[in-house]
Amino acid sequence: MQGDRILLEGIQVPAALGVTSAERRMRRPVLLDLEVFRDLRGAGRSDRIGQTLHYGRIYDVVADVASNIEHKLVEALAERIARAVLSKFDADAVTVTVRKPKPIAGVLEYTGVQISRRRDDLDGD
Repeated sequence: MQGDRILLEGIQVPAALGVTSAERRMRRPVLLDLEVFRDLRGAGRSDRIGQTLHYGRIYDVVADVASNIEHKLVEALAERIARAVLSKFDADAVTVTVRKPKPIAGVLEYTGVQISRRRDDLDGD
């Protein structure tokens, strides 16, 4: 995707994530990156927070979805985060990267997914 974007990188939150219920109960940290697409010219010209999106509120929504809702798949977590951001904020699109550290002991640094969703993707939901 092209255009202006707000970046939130390196978010680390505990998540109830895993195929088995035992894994979900462990609430291990996941690493999240977001690119939130929106025209930022107004904020750049005016230097007013009302012309942009509040980064802290975006973080709160992301942390809430990751920490308080169980997911079996990283794909499902990424999808739910993308939909939450698009439904709660005036963003045109969002790219979400989810990394699950050490999913297989000693073999991988992390597994993960990256998805991109547009506001239009919410139509009909």
